[in-house]
Amino acid sequence: MNRSWARWRGTARHCVRAWRPLPPVEDETLRGFVRRLFVLVLPGIWVAVILTWELTGTGHAQPLQLLAAAPAIACAGTGRRECVVLGGLCALIALVPLGAAGQDTATATRLGTCAAILVVVAASYLTAGRRARLLRELARTRDVAEAAQRLVLRPLPERIGPLRVAAGHLSAGEGTLIGGDLYDAVPTQYGLRVVIGDVRGHGLAAVGTVSAMLGCFREAAHDEPELSGVLRRLDRALARHLAEPGGRPAAEAAETAEEFVTVLLLQVAPGGEYTALNCGHPWPYRFSSGTAEPLAEDEPLPPLGLFPLPDRLHPLSGRLADREGLLLYTDGAEDARDAHGAFFPLRTELLACLSEAAPHPLAPGALVAAVRDRIVRHAGGRLSDDVALLALTGPQLSHPV
Repeated sequence: MNRSWARWRGTARHCVRAWRPLPPVEDETLRGFVRRLFVLVLPGIWVAVILTWELTGTGHAQPLQLLAAAPAIACAGTGRRECVVLGGLCALIALVPLGAAGQDTATATRLGTCAAILVVVAASYLTAGRRARLLRELARTRDVAEAAQRLVLRPLPERIGPLRVAAGHLSAGEGTLIGGDLYDAVPTQYGLRVVIGDVRGHGLAAVGTVSAMLGCFREAAHDEPELSGVLRRLDRALARHLAEPGGRPAAEAAETAEEFVTVLLLQVAPGGEYTALNCGHPWPYRFSSGTAEPLAEDEPLPPLGLFPLPDRLHPLSGRLADREGLLLYTDGAEDARDAHGAFFPLRTELLACLSEAAPHPLAPGALVAAVRDRIVRHAGGRLSDDVALLALTGPQLSHPV
């Protein structure tokens, strides 16, 4: 009964998308500054080289024709109108007689070069203006997209009641903030209720399903007294979403039977008592200052969307001891590969993060950031699947870092 689920997990493990490695922030800042400085002075360097060639008297006025490329280089490099005008002014030096004394100046050649320069300056100026307008429109579009995406995966407060939480996300789709992973934490009269899940696939194609699932969870978490009721509401919401004409792209209509979502529901009381229901999702790690073990070894239920939920659900119950916490994650964390194809050792890296912070407990935000950075370094920026992390601790567990 798990063939579809296993096929999806196998595909996620072996499909590696090309993504440029992410260098350290300091190196990237320095490289960016050097690159911008070089591009800014490149037109002047070009003009200086051409004039030097002409002044040596070996070019016989022919090198001056290459000055027409100066404004085009400025436009291609910076796209700013000021640089284009500067390049054009420098190139007009072609009208000034240069070269060795007594050398016959080709007036027609200089006038032709000047005309070519003016044409290139005008074209580059218009191109730079159009590029500036497109960049402004792109910036506005990105602002709107980021605002919309943050409404789906909204930032979590640092503290919810007596508990402290933090979450982080890495998208496998370049240029997107969210993809096929979902998470949220909602304070209710029944305790803190947390959801984390993974929609089949990643990128913008999965955002619709993520939005539908999170919208249902945020309502059901307050309405349903039992965690099993929340899970059944999510199951019905997924079925309705897939049945709607706009629920999925038409090109994927033949794959409806393969659509599913892995979901882990968690309810934590102020005293540390927890209840969990798992449908095809990795069990979270239960950690303390020196240990990190899966919360359970039981086989979870099948993911939502593949099979109907059983009539009776048996939640996992327990209690977090003093100085213990939970790290919830999606399987994209363990599926991240390095250049040699080795998977990310999540448990080992989690223990390393906890050991580095010893003897003080690690705050949830610092823990999520540390694990996320290690995933990026391990994969070299090449992610085959989205990654979501959510850490949860009691107020007595955290230490400011």
